[in-house]
Amino acid sequence: MAKSKKRGGSNNRWVKKPKPQKQAAEQKKQDEGMTIQWYPGHMTKTRRMIQENLKLVDLVVEIIDARIPVSSRNPDIDSLVENKPRMIILNRADQADPAMNQKWAEYFRSKGWSVLQTDCKTGTGVKQFSPVVKTILKDQIAKWEEKGMLGRPVRVMVVGVPNVGKSTFINKVANRKSAIAQNRPGVTRGKQWVAVDDGLDLLDTPGILWPKFEDKQVGMHLAFTGAVKDDILDVETLGNFLMKLLAARYPKALEVRYRLEVPEEPDSWELVEQAGRNRGFLISGGEVDTERMCRILLEEFRSGKLGRFTLEVPPVQHQ
Repeated sequence: MAKSKKRGGSNNRWVKKPKPQKQAAEQKKQDEGMTIQWYPGHMTKTRRMIQENLKLVDLVVEIIDARIPVSSRNPDIDSLVENKPRMIILNRADQADPAMNQKWAEYFRSKGWSVLQTDCKTGTGVKQFSPVVKTILKDQIAKWEEKGMLGRPVRVMVVGVPNVGKSTFINKVANRKSAIAQNRPGVTRGKQWVAVDDGLDLLDTPGILWPKFEDKQVGMHLAFTGAVKDDILDVETLGNFLMKLLAARYPKALEVRYRLEVPEEPDSWELVEQAGRNRGFLISGGEVDTERMCRILLEEFRSGKLGRFTLEVPPVQHQ
């Protein structure tokens, strides 16, 4: 990849020379303050689907990514579901900071919502789901029985942004592959009813984002975890931002995984280059293939190989 050496100032380092075909797009991103816009047509349909089907369900379960509990929550969900009983699933809790999992659980419970920590891939915590749902709705179930509605199943709507594990969660709860599950955003395109047992039905809905992310940090966090497609942002831009964040919050993990020395005031681009050089990602002329290193950084963050991280903290009063 073409690079040019930057001279002058206190820091002499290699910086990436923008590819000609990307210059216009990169300038536009800078002009917009890195605002990310991504709202396919099926997102609008999903909003309508949620609103139209609320009257059919007894509980709304929102699955969020435990690593980014703020950024992985669509702020529209609260207004959409109104006063329905709620449950928050802190998914991928096995990849998040354990201490922060507890703090976030306390925060959501303080809002009157039930909370369950899960890892949908291994099934950790999933077996507790059905009993917890029936405990939440025990008064409603008792009323049905008083009216002679014996065997009336509890109906639960499952919502969340793309790629937080909704379909994988449903498959684990139902103990079969009923819902489509793939590790990429935007796979579930229509509603799907899944019967878990005689007493519980789940409604799977497509992932729903909002029209644009005014907060650059929210957009970045979603991109880090793969909730938005990787072609929304240049992979080196994304990797550089992730390196900067981890260097500030979890420097030891970087030092161990990539054999780095993270200074008190780290330069994220230099860390990317140093990590790439340590991994042997070199191209012609001995330069570091920084694009490859950034892809590896993102992959290892998403898979949990890099460590257990939570990139967001609850409001101060709940810390």
